[in-house]
Amino acid sequence: MKNQLDESLSENLEPSKQQTLWQDIVGSVKGMEYDFTSGSTGRAILLLSIPMVLEMMMESVFAVADIFFVSKLGPEAVATVGITESIMTILYAVAMGLSMGTTALVSRRIGEKNNRSASIAAVQSVLIGIVVSIPVALLGIFLSHELLGLMGASETIITEMYTYTMIMMGGNIVIMLLFIVNAVFRGAGDAAISMRVLWFANLLNIILDPILIFGLGPVPAFGIAGAAIATTLARGLGVIYQFWVLAGKNSRIKIDRHDLKLNLEVMSRLVKVSMGGIGQFLISTASWVGMVRIIAEFGSTALAGYTIAIRIVMFSLLPSWGMSNAAATLVGQNLGAGKPGRAERSAWVCGFVNTGFLVLLGISFYLFSDQLIRLFTPEIDVIAVGAKALKIIAIGYLFYGMGMVMVQAFNGAGDTVTPTWLNFICFWLIEIPLAWFLSMNIGLNENGVFWSIVIAESTFGMIAMWIFTKGKWKGKEV
Repeated sequence: MKNQLDESLSENLEPSKQQTLWQDIVGSVKGMEYDFTSGSTGRAILLLSIPMVLEMMMESVFAVADIFFVSKLGPEAVATVGITESIMTILYAVAMGLSMGTTALVSRRIGEKNNRSASIAAVQSVLIGIVVSIPVALLGIFLSHELLGLMGASETIITEMYTYTMIMMGGNIVIMLLFIVNAVFRGAGDAAISMRVLWFANLLNIILDPILIFGLGPVPAFGIAGAAIATTLARGLGVIYQFWVLAGKNSRIKIDRHDLKLNLEVMSRLVKVSMGGIGQFLISTASWVGMVRIIAEFGSTALAGYTIAIRIVMFSLLPSWGMSNAAATLVGQNLGAGKPGRAERSAWVCGFVNTGFLVLLGISFYLFSDQLIRLFTPEIDVIAVGAKALKIIAIGYLFYGMGMVMVQAFNGAGDTVTPTWLNFICFWLIEIPLAWFLSMNIGLNENGVFWSIVIAESTFGMIAMWIFTKGKWKGKEV
């Protein structure tokens, strides 16, 4: 069986270059070059998905590391980080939306074997990112006190800890560029570089956090401001690493000095595709805020249990986002190569693999929900609510695994409008009203919120699959 799998994953290679499954796994992490528009679909998915899964896991480490060290400074410091992250939600939505548009354009041009146009698209995405980050930086530098006040921060946070918000928003350009340039690498099929960039930045952040927060030797203790400095500096060095790779001879995206200029036609196309991605993240993020507001009606215990359960769920979905990103790149490149059938097949294979992974994960959540919640709190009542949330939400994994991939396939094809409408219908017209109805009118209390998530997510997955089979996304021009 293993030999058959190895053979299927390494077809279309010269006999002298036959790769074993293990060599393919190692090669995917190292960033071996591969034509994702020909050869084994399974091998293409393997080579792309492994570094993308690892990249998504690294993305979560920034927040975890900051909270771990900042929590030593007390609850006000933790609250400052939480409030600042909520203020920057729109920035993250824009960054992720631009990343979607960038991946769609770059992957399509790479599939067409038009590397020059891919480079032009990459430059325009960077320019847009810089322009967007400027007003956010100015708001953070000059109005951090006022922004914290609007968010209901305490007087201590506004007067003593505002520097965290000021530095994070003032240096937001590194967040924007980190997202966008990694999207360029993913679109080019070089997911291993995106992964290594985040490894590098995360390692620096973990080293710098305790030094700058608590001080070491001649380095003074900056307190919570040190966390912002460490994160911004680590991300900034990560961006420098990205540009160093882009300037190298071995980069799959080669930026020529003639490409370093404004191209309004490409920029307009990029903005048009990205707007749908931005809308997707704004709608989904706002819907989670709405759910928190509803569940808060049932007290702090219910809210704490729900918060812990959702954090576990979101962390567990990171590998699935990596697989979904692989589907986006494969769809974009194969459409560019004039192979819509291969693009469709790639998405379905990614979807089934992702669904299988999430079903196994859902079973684990159902069996070990109490133990998982207990890792975060000793409170019996909170554990009971969180465990119930995990058991119910895990039921939706059957359809959500496929829905995640289908939506990213649409995005990879440049059709960001369809997922935006899907998000709006399923999360705003179904999930939130249903959560209110089931919890407040039917008497299910917080369990009504959990069941609304399952129903909305399952509906999302089924509609996404149905629309995908229609195939209109294959004719999308980007």
